[in-house]
Amino acid sequence: MIAASGIIAIAACSSPVQNPPPTVLSAEAPLAWFNAAPAPAGWKTMELPDGTGVLSVPPDASPAESDPGSVSAAVTSSTGELRIYLNATPQQGSESLDNWNTFRLDHLADENSSSPTKIAERTGMAFRGGTGSCVDDSYVTHVGNNRYREIACFVAGSRGSSVLIVAAPADSWPLYGPVLQQAVNAYRAQ
Repeated sequence: MIAASGIIAIAACSSPVQNPPPTVLSAEAPLAWFNAAPAPAGWKTMELPDGTGVLSVPPDASPAESDPGSVSAAVTSSTGELRIYLNATPQQGSESLDNWNTFRLDHLADENSSSPTKIAERTGMAFRGGTGSCVDDSYVTHVGNNRYREIACFVAGSRGSSVLIVAAPADSWPLYGPVLQQAVNAYRAQ
């Protein structure tokens, strides 16, 4: 999931935003835009093979290569450049609702990125079918020195836990953020 988000290239996103939530974050209300709800009309779903989660993706997203057991989608330009990246993966290690926000930043630092920076975090989030902890962060890839911003969530449901990652180039977050926030809002634990 990290390697795929590290290859995102800058391009314009054509995914329609329907009634976007506010993107203003504050210390009093981190990730205040979060509001679990079904995906907008026309969005597609991708279920994790182990049945722990369902990822909703914009209509112009296509399945993307992912690790075994995971599902990924991307929106690409006509030249093949990635615009946004979405991924869901079953729990793979010691990540938990309680440690997610530090676990994710440590994982980014250990993988293919540097300078992971937390923008906001929130625990006890009422996802559809489960409870989650999310961190909004940015990082720089080792290859290409590209800065990306992501929302990474650990979501526990009745069948198990999964990780949701949505990412885009950091400098174009104002364009991509509302669509990616809708994908977080629509994520369903099972």
